[in-house]
Amino acid sequence: MNKPVTIALDAMGGDVGCAVVVPAALHALTGYPDLQIILVGDEASITAELERHSAVPVERLKTRHASQTVMMDEAPSSALRNKKDSSMRVALNLVREGIADACVSAGNTGALMATSRFVLKMLPGIDRPAICTRLPTQRTHTWMLDLGANVECEAEHLFQFAIMGSVLAQSLDGTARPAIGVLNIGEEEMKGNEQVKAAAKLIAESHLNYGGFAEGDDIYKGQFDVIVCDGFVGNISLKTSEGVAKMIATFIREEFNRNLLTRLAALVAMPVLKAFRRRIDPRLYNGASLLGLGGIVIKSHGGADALAFANAIKVAVLEVREGVPDRIRAQLGSWQESRQTQ
Repeated sequence: MNKPVTIALDAMGGDVGCAVVVPAALHALTGYPDLQIILVGDEASITAELERHSAVPVERLKTRHASQTVMMDEAPSSALRNKKDSSMRVALNLVREGIADACVSAGNTGALMATSRFVLKMLPGIDRPAICTRLPTQRTHTWMLDLGANVECEAEHLFQFAIMGSVLAQSLDGTARPAIGVLNIGEEEMKGNEQVKAAAKLIAESHLNYGGFAEGDDIYKGQFDVIVCDGFVGNISLKTSEGVAKMIATFIREEFNRNLLTRLAALVAMPVLKAFRRRIDPRLYNGASLLGLGGIVIKSHGGADALAFANAIKVAVLEVREGVPDRIRAQLGSWQESRQTQ
């Protein structure tokens, strides 16, 4: 039997807050009998939402009152300085105090990153945290980082991202030696800026399984288990991919609705279309890891529905069970020892 896992949920974060977080929590509890959840936020709002679902706080589902909420458009510095009793901050405090094993929030990304770094600190040997998530590929999926936390990075930062991404792939996918690609404008060694070239050299000379440079179209081929880039490039790549996916979905709907014949064709193709939608459903990939921190923090999409938020909780449970921060710490320690003996 698995060891009990306790997850603190920022019940007020995201575009909707309690209306999504509470049903997601109830759904997660049914799937994980060893899971305990603490709903953090305005107690009256949480209680009202629980009553809507005919649920009450029990041993595995508790509440913790927080009097403030971080707004989605609030400056991270303001949230850090003025919202010390926010649902986000209180949830992170529970992780720091050892009451919870992880925190999940759909709140303001910048505020979550800044507050997490202040409350939980960084792991030794990690200079900057990175946002990492899974992306579907032609084979299974790939882990990509950083997706927006660090606009400018040095080669050493990218190398640290590679270690953290490799640990995540090992821990959650069971991949013994994840293949790591460095996102670049070409596969040839002479291409790219100096940071990318230097990062590739560091990774190639380390204990990691370096697979070479990855171009943009390689992200979804599935030949790399981990793809490393700075947050500027990563965020643009992610948002571009989301935009293309929405455009394709729009085009398909338009073509099938063009006339009676195409609508009949849509009925025939419906099983294929539903299967296709399931394979690329972004809700199934919700839950980005804030790697490099002294605790586990998972960022859900702000507009996530209950199913998507439940998947973010799932990511948190898996990371707790696999002890991801401790594994990153061990990998860094091993690498630093090997550098000292060279």
